[in-house]
Amino acid sequence: MTFELTHVALLCLLYLLVIFGIATLTERDWIPRKITEHPITYVMSLGIFASAWAFYGVIDLAFQFGYGALAYYLGTGALFLFAPVLLEPITELARRHQVHSLADLLVFRYHSHGIGALTTLCMLLGILPLMALQIQAIADTMHILTVSRDPAIPVVGTGLTFKDLMALTYCGILALFTVLFGSNRERHRGLITAMAFESLIKVFSLMAIGLLAVYGVFDGFGGLENWLERNPENLALLHSPIREGASHTLLLVFVATAVTMPHIFHMGVAENPILRNTRTVTWAFPLFLLFLALPIFPILWAGFELSVPLPAQYFTIGVPILAESPVLTIIAFIGGLSASTGAVVVITLALSTMVMNHWLLPFLRLRRRQDIYSQLVWLRRAVITSLFVGGYLFYWMLDNRQSLFHLALVAFIETLQFLPGIFAIVFWMRGNRRGVIAGLTAGTIVWAVGMLVPMLTGIEDIAVPFGDGSLSVGMSHWSEITLISLGLNTLIFVGVSMLTRQTEEEAYSAELCAADELSHPVRQALDVHSAGDFKSRLAKPLGKVTASREVDLALRQLGLSISERRPYALRRLRDQLEANLSGLIGIHVAGEIMDNHLPYKLAEARDTVDINLIENRLSQYRSHLTGMAAELNNLRLYHRKTLQELPMAVCSLGRDKEILMWNRAMAVLTGITSDDVIGSHLDDLAQPWCELLGNFSQGEDAHLYRHEINLGGRPHWISLHKAAIEGPSSSRRVPQPGYAKVEDDQVILLEDVTETQLLEQELIHSERLASVGRLAAGVAHEIGNPITGIACLCQNLRYDTDNPEVLDTADQILSQTDRVTRIVQSLVSYSHSGQNKKSAFEAVILRECAAEAISLLSLQKDKKYVYYDNEIAVNAIIAGDQQKMIQVFINLLSNARDASEVEGRVILESSEDDDNITITVTDDGEGIAEEHIDQILEPFFTTKDPGEGTGLGLALVYSIVDDHGGTLDIVSPVDRDRNRGAQILIKLPRHLNSLLTGTPVVSEASYEGGTEQ
Repeated sequence: MTFELTHVALLCLLYLLVIFGIATLTERDWIPRKITEHPITYVMSLGIFASAWAFYGVIDLAFQFGYGALAYYLGTGALFLFAPVLLEPITELARRHQVHSLADLLVFRYHSHGIGALTTLCMLLGILPLMALQIQAIADTMHILTVSRDPAIPVVGTGLTFKDLMALTYCGILALFTVLFGSNRERHRGLITAMAFESLIKVFSLMAIGLLAVYGVFDGFGGLENWLERNPENLALLHSPIREGASHTLLLVFVATAVTMPHIFHMGVAENPILRNTRTVTWAFPLFLLFLALPIFPILWAGFELSVPLPAQYFTIGVPILAESPVLTIIAFIGGLSASTGAVVVITLALSTMVMNHWLLPFLRLRRRQDIYSQLVWLRRAVITSLFVGGYLFYWMLDNRQSLFHLALVAFIETLQFLPGIFAIVFWMRGNRRGVIAGLTAGTIVWAVGMLVPMLTGIEDIAVPFGDGSLSVGMSHWSEITLISLGLNTLIFVGVSMLTRQTEEEAYSAELCAADELSHPVRQALDVHSAGDFKSRLAKPLGKVTASREVDLALRQLGLSISERRPYALRRLRDQLEANLSGLIGIHVAGEIMDNHLPYKLAEARDTVDINLIENRLSQYRSHLTGMAAELNNLRLYHRKTLQELPMAVCSLGRDKEILMWNRAMAVLTGITSDDVIGSHLDDLAQPWCELLGNFSQGEDAHLYRHEINLGGRPHWISLHKAAIEGPSSSRRVPQPGYAKVEDDQVILLEDVTETQLLEQELIHSERLASVGRLAAGVAHEIGNPITGIACLCQNLRYDTDNPEVLDTADQILSQTDRVTRIVQSLVSYSHSGQNKKSAFEAVILRECAAEAISLLSLQKDKKYVYYDNEIAVNAIIAGDQQKMIQVFINLLSNARDASEVEGRVILESSEDDDNITITVTDDGEGIAEEHIDQILEPFFTTKDPGEGTGLGLALVYSIVDDHGGTLDIVSPVDRDRNRGAQILIKLPRHLNSLLTGTPVVSEASYEGGTEQ
């Protein structure tokens, strides 16, 4: 069974176009996100682990090692089965610090650019055979389908020129796909979906060939069982290799593949978030491997039964050919094509990231005045193209001399050399850069001499420099070379690490990478004071446009504004920027830029603890805490909630005055929410809190009682208390002279005692009023005698003369003495409220009371000259005390006069309804300030200059009006356009008989009072 070359080529092209289409539709959101972002899609995308080696070469592995071939699935499956312990710490580090490759991870842990460059070199040497494997598998299977009329014709060493051309065309198409969908900085959603589709094709193809082997070749499982009974040597072939040590070495090799292979690391960590959902991946990916493993032995046995004249590695395609099933033959070919395509694309992306970040960007200066993003895209495209060329040249150099099994082993064994360094990232903090470099170099040299060089040259014996012996090398000794290289690597790594010391930066990174990463939550300090400063600092290394775009992107990701000034927010912004730049230009270059232009001041923050960092991380890990850790976290939450709900305002400050805690009562008192203030500097608070808390924090007194501040235009009284909080490193610090505020954090408690202060002031007012009452009673008693004498003299004067003028004067004197008596009595009445007898009220004409007040005020020649317009109706009559109402008008008109300009106008008006009469006194002065309106009626409150007023006038007016059953209101300003004038409104119950008087209303009356000054 053969196929035309054009048909096979069109089939390949059609399949690749389908992959292109799926990626494009995903990028444009034409495929629903519930499909592209489903956990199963992510799990299936990890299927790039199953390359052409898993589709073809694993059959050869089963042929050589029997059940030992299951080590390929068991090793990787076990690693994912224990993902919460083995993989989750690494993936969490990669997520938080934007680690995009294995080289970036090692650079971050060991803080060495040399490790990144060495890792990239070793990875390139190890992965080129794996790329050659994929290319060789596609070229061989195309050769089998198109060139060979009889599949017995060997595919090794013949027809290479034509195969080379097919392989070159395949590499060119894949390079185009990779350049289009993998050269930008963003996650490649389309790539994830495309790789998931390819994994689905691989599983379907293998299962289809397996079913063909069972039911098409053996007529079902019963027939297969009978065949095995008739051919017991095949069962023996499966069991006997397991007893050899090489099978156990295979398990070791395959355990490390899920972490050390660059394409699996890239898809599982850099592109794919599924490893963060460990509950899904622990069962889903091992299940995927199970489906891949099920058809392996039936296909192998079917190849034996059909006597497929091909190497065992191509039984997958040979079985459907010999079974004369064109459809399944095409399905098998598409499955192999899918396996090779996914692996090559992702391998190239992973290696291009490592080459750029650790070989090119550290030494290549990008043009800052141009678009850096465009430069990076074109540079990555050039690297991707170069890697495809390199992979093809390596395939061409091998000239099909090696099987797929040997190519895979060479790649796996070299990547195995990274296992000690990766293991130490999480589980051994003592490991350092010198140990990694020495161990990796030694292991790679052993691998290169023992396997890579013999693969390229065909050498199997190397002469020993001393003695007459020789060293056997080559693929026949792969098990020994694996154990020697890895053992020597591990021994040197551990020995050098134990004998040398870590740098301070390396030790800090090791603590961050440890399983308990909260062991070093240092609250570091920055020398920038706003988010805008980041743009100016980064403009030099990145250019103004790039710096602005990167800062704006980080701000959007964190939900912050460009005006942000909080130290905690700025630290988050720096970390986010470094993470983003790590994904753009590599972790090493990004770290250098941030350290040089936005450095942390470690020396000043060495003993501080970032409480907010601890809170955030504990909240993230809360669902993962169990046992004692969960109980301690619940205890922490209980105490925190107690502080948050405490009805007393509490805040805590760091040694550098950074606000660490701000409870709800504090937010209510200050009007500043905790989200707006936590992580900010004390100096950034609004007044009066900045000055109040700052001075108190710096002061020596631990208590400050009843400090008066102004909030909303009204006085408040606050009592403050503080205490020092010793940090975890306080016991290690040398005590310093002075107050503990220099060395320790602080907790400050604020108590609002305004209500208590106002109550005490009211008590003082009450005492003062009582004193006024006693004074008024004494004054009334003392003044009463001379007033009585004056009244008697006036009475005698009236009887001693008939002169009308003298009689009139005597009447005026008597009237004024009576008024003095009433005034004194009003003071006594004010101090003893409720003692007035309403039964003594009589009808009072308000217009006459106002006229009397105007007449009296006009006698004050030393006051300013104003006009009084008495427009009160004649029939405005109430039941009351006439002398007290005159006193009301005197106080109101005198205040209005004092507030008015010279020759101003004070207007008295009235209105009425069936029950009440409303009197208004309006001036055109400056009005009463809004903050004084609520206090203007309080006793002893005055807005006049000292010596000009006592603050009793309006209080006395209010008392009289209240005694008459009325109300008093204040309107200010009256003219809102000019913001001038004040108006007093007095509403009093009208005299019942006034409704029947029928007295005409006087429309206008004008009085002049005062003298012009």
